[in-house]
Amino acid sequence: QVQLEESGGGLVQAGGSLRVSCAASGRTFGSSVMGWFRQAPGKEREFVAAISRNGVNTRYADSVKGRFTISRDNAKNTMYLQMNSLKPEDTAVYYCAAVTAWAIFTDSRRYDYWGQGTQVTVSS
Repeated sequence: QVQLEESGGGLVQAGGSLRVSCAASGRTFGSSVMGWFRQAPGKEREFVAAISRNGVNTRYADSVKGRFTISRDNAKNTMYLQMNSLKPEDTAVYYCAAVTAWAIFTDSRRYDYWGQGTQVTVSS
């Protein structure tokens, strides 16, 4: 069982930066592939980024590639998403997710555990 809690969301101007965190409880964080997803009002939840168990391998959605960086600290049971050059279209609730696996998944249906989400709002 893994419990996830996001933090660090907020309001930022376009072009600014924000870092969101995902703290995990439980003993399986180090054996979990972790992902970030987001959902904007009226839209479906979409993949943002994912990271392998040891943090070596990552994947990004094309819309955030080059602007967002996913990372994790297994000693602290925490995952991060550094978001730079933010755009109004990045406005959404950001969710972290976890699955005990080896492969990185971009499909939200593959993830077993989810946080409650943190709101990120980018003003123009």
